[in-house]
Amino acid sequence: MSNTIGVLGLGVMGSSIALNMASKGEKVSVYNYTRDLTDLLMQKNDHEEMYPYYTLEDFVQSLQSPRKIFVMVTAGPVVDAVIQSLVPHLESGDIIMDGGNSNYQDTARRYDELKMQGIDYLGIGVSGGEEGALKGPSIMIGGEQEVYNKVAPIFTKIAAQVEGTPCCAYMGPKGAGHFVKMVHNGIEYADMQLIAEAYTFLKERLHLPLHEIADIFEEWNQGELKSYLIEITADILRKMDDKTGQPLVDVILDKTGQNGTGKWTSIQAIDNGIPVSIITESLFARYLSHVKGERVHAAEILAGPKAHLEDLDRSSWIEYVRQGLYMGKICAYAQGFTQYKITSELNGWNLPLQEIALIFRGGCIIRAEFLNTISEAYQAQETLANLLIAPTFVEKTKEYQVGMRKVVAESMMSGLSSPALSAALTYYDSYRTGQSSANLLQAQRDYFGAHTYERTDIEGSFHTNWK
Repeated sequence: MSNTIGVLGLGVMGSSIALNMASKGEKVSVYNYTRDLTDLLMQKNDHEEMYPYYTLEDFVQSLQSPRKIFVMVTAGPVVDAVIQSLVPHLESGDIIMDGGNSNYQDTARRYDELKMQGIDYLGIGVSGGEEGALKGPSIMIGGEQEVYNKVAPIFTKIAAQVEGTPCCAYMGPKGAGHFVKMVHNGIEYADMQLIAEAYTFLKERLHLPLHEIADIFEEWNQGELKSYLIEITADILRKMDDKTGQPLVDVILDKTGQNGTGKWTSIQAIDNGIPVSIITESLFARYLSHVKGERVHAAEILAGPKAHLEDLDRSSWIEYVRQGLYMGKICAYAQGFTQYKITSELNGWNLPLQEIALIFRGGCIIRAEFLNTISEAYQAQETLANLLIAPTFVEKTKEYQVGMRKVVAESMMSGLSSPALSAALTYYDSYRTGQSSANLLQAQRDYFGAHTYERTDIEGSFHTNWK
């Protein structure tokens, strides 16, 4: 047997990827450490080109040389354990590919360790969830360019296709692929939180019923906010609970999970001095959601503003919310792509920012019409410092900032928490501030710690005896 690729790890994502590959004509070997998932997958499989194996040795030997093994297991120590079990069965030039949400630094370490043993390693970011994995995800690949070229025919075939272009691309060396996926997930956190805050304003301040809010999101999805997340939000708000007859969203407990990538995005940004405040506030909002009991107790004893009796003009305020949400997205993506740019420069990766925007247009969770504009911005100016100063976005923020300010201010006056929208507006105002208050901070640091400061009129470092 000489199958073209093997998939190891047959959970939801691994099974879906294997089915996708088989449906595109690849001869796929599949293996799982427990037989039950292998048998379950084969029951679903109606493709002749999928072959189950029940020992690791048989699985590896079924693959043509150089062997290509796509690992889809839980990120962390499990990946290291799988690699250790595979290596004794491999030969020089064989390729292990990690398609999970691994930390990009772990990927770089594994790359170096396997390189010393003659085994090639690729870190592959896969976005799109179960449906994307099955029908076509967005794929971000890091490692050696020559090794990528060996697997590219398979991955460009199974990736989502937008206007005839596969949503799959080479990102750069070692952990670059997983890094791009990590920040993608951070942007996803911000995008979701911004949408949640827009929903909250429409529901709690404008007192709109859920079916009207669903209609609003559906309408927004026909315009410049068109995206997967806006689309599914409308669907979610329409869904009724079979047990209670209430809207399902109203019976879902308000405690949000996170898988680590948002946290890693914030930590990496902090370590390298990159402002990603919207992503980080979105992460903190998830953390705060977990203290449900404390929040319920605090709601009974902590004062908020008096209830606003003033009725707002609904049509005007719905438009303000739309504008605020769109401007919030601009700021969130500006932060994420700035993180790509600065980290790329620090590591010498040469991340293809224009191409990253293009491969996010299909398959992935943050796919949106908006990404075409981002791609065009980098096509027009490859060295663009920040998306906020791209001409298209300059005009949009000029037009939409008033709406965003109104929504943020009204949220605060009404006692509605809006951490992502507030952070987005603060980031925008901070970035456009030519003369900030950081001079006072430097004076304070020099006063108590003799940290020195620079001057506006003379080059060099200076210290003052402030007393």
